[in-house]
Amino acid sequence: MDTFAGKLPAFLLACLLFCVCTAAFGQNKKPQFRVLAMAEPGGHHIEYSRRARVWLDSLAAKENFAIDYSDKTDPISEAYLANYQLIIQLDYVPYAWKAEASAAFEKYINEGKGGWIGFHHATLLGEFDGYKIWPWFADFMGGIRYKNYIADFAAATVKVEESDHPVMKGVPATFLVKKEEWYIYDKSPRPNVDVLASVDESTYSPDSKVKMGDHPVIWSNPKMKAKNIYIFMGHSPILFENDVYKTIFKNAIFWAVKNEL
Repeated sequence: MDTFAGKLPAFLLACLLFCVCTAAFGQNKKPQFRVLAMAEPGGHHIEYSRRARVWLDSLAAKENFAIDYSDKTDPISEAYLANYQLIIQLDYVPYAWKAEASAAFEKYINEGKGGWIGFHHATLLGEFDGYKIWPWFADFMGGIRYKNYIADFAAATVKVEESDHPVMKGVPATFLVKKEEWYIYDKSPRPNVDVLASVDESTYSPDSKVKMGDHPVIWSNPKMKAKNIYIFMGHSPILFENDVYKTIFKNAIFWAVKNEL
């Protein structure tokens, strides 16, 4: 007992030094990759974007990647995007971009400079707020144009179509989305994209007349060099209470930056 007690301060000192060194190493450890997350500064989707930021920051700290946020396209250029291995378009619309920004983004995707994940508002394709449709982006999303949406929201079941895709790892064959304003388009993007999941419109609760038949909600465009994934669900912050949704989001990040889980 006396011998152990005499050595205790030295033992504690060693433990303290180990913890300090470990913490310092963790702080100085180079991030695996850097992400640019684009989110609108206000509007109906701000609560989703705020909740997404909390979740993303937590994931970044746990998985050792860096993430920067932007609510405008003014700084975007080829040189700016060269800092990022992944762009996440969190409810950021595909119009009103600065000319240099849209050109840099197209090159980033066309040439596979990094990966891309888009959510919800990224398919608001048409003439909005006095801006014309972005033809390249419409083609990127499968040649679609926004047509209508369920303004009063509905719950629905989403069906996985490509269960072997890395983004669908650990995802059940079907899962419930409790609240969404399901968009419909002038046509299905299916002929031009790889569909990973679709919504079963017969499960809308409450039912709605706003339907399009074949209704993909998660897809990827294989014609682009950049790894890309579009996930329609992204309106309500309650999505981050859904473990399946968070699994898809996390899987998409690591797949898009070529670090498959």
